[in-house]
Parts: sequence; C-alpha cells; structure tokens
Amino acid sequence: MNIIESLEWRYACKKFDTDKTVSEEKLTVLKQAFNLTATSFGLQPIKLIIIQNKELQQQLVPHSFGQRQVANASHLLVICIQDSFTLEDIDNYFDLEKDIRGTSETIIAPFRKQLKDLYATKSTIEIQESAIRQAYIAVGNLMTVCAIEKIDSCPMEGFIAPKFDEILALKEKNLRSVLLLPIGYRAEDDFMQKLKKVRKPISETILNF
Repeated sequence: MNIIESLEWRYACKKFDTDKTVSEEKLTVLKQAFNLTATSFGLQPIKLIIIQNKELQQQLVPHSFGQRQVANASHLLVICIQDSFTLEDIDNYFDLEKDIRGTSETIIAPFRKQLKDLYATKSTIEIQESAIRQAYIAVGNLMTVCAIEKIDSCPMEGFIAPKFDEILALKEKNLRSVLLLPIGYRAEDDFMQKLKKVRKPISETILNF
C-alpha cells in the first residue's frame, strides 16, 4: 500500500480479534516511531506505556466507560505527560545533546539559558497543557505508522484519567495519562470496517493562497 491507501484502510477499530497479537517486531517499530515524534524544543515531555497484561486491561475497562477495545486489543498504549517538568529536565536535554552531537557547552550555553528562562515564566498548568498538545501529535504519528504497518488502532479520549493513574501507579512515576490507543487487528465482524469514510471534499478543507 502507498501512504494514501494505508490511510484509507485505517479506521477507528471498534472490535478487535482477540486471537491475534501484534508482534514484537512491529511493537519495536511503534516504539521507535513514538520516540521519533516531534516535540517542542525536542524536550520529549511525553512517555508511552504499553500494556499487554489481559487482567490489567480488563481492570481498566470500567474506567474507559465500558469500551471493550481496551480489553480486547492486542496491546493498550497509554500516552502520558510528565506531571512535573523542571529546569533539570532542560539541563538533561542539553547534556544529552552534548553527548550525542559533541556540541560544546560554549555553543549550547546561550540556548540552555534562553530555554530555562522561558520555562521559568510558565505556570505548571501552561507547561502541562503544552505537553498534552504534544501527546496528540504523538498519537497521530502512531496512528499513521500503525496504518502503514497494517495494525488497527482506535484513539480514545474517553476514559477516567485519574483512575488510570491510580491503577497504573503513575503518580509515583511523575506521569499523568492523557490518551489511549488500543492496537491489534480488526475482527471480521467489526461492521465499521465496511463503511465508507465520511470526509468533506478537499476543496472545502484545503485553502490555497
């Protein structure tokens, strides 16, 4: 498939085949895709949790408004943000850049200071909201890669994040859950796969100047 055919093939899977499992090889692709997702200043204030424990997936269903995709998917991906993002995280980023690129501190220092000064003016809420927007970029990227890899997915905002955070002990990891992405393979009787996509004409969604 080319990329457009893959995106045409993709839909929000409502019923997964519980007998099919995403391979470790394909999971590795998704992990790399997540890690390569663009983030503001490259700071990566987001993390990905991959759940394949069926008992745990089942436990999370009541906190997902009964949506069975959470339990029946091969894996449940939970996209999280850092609950607290500090100036130390910025230092860690620039130190990593020095290690990977060999850039000298003389060159990095002005950018390090500029970014730390910027973040020092932001409230915790502003920093978290920025991270949440980046989480949406990540889920979009994962959905596209899933389509290319012929993996079905279903992006979900409909869940009770505080309950997920409690069950997964995310507070202890300085994380907050933001989005869910169950992944796997569509069941043959998922009626959604046979429906035509409903999209406005490109002439109505694209403006040329």
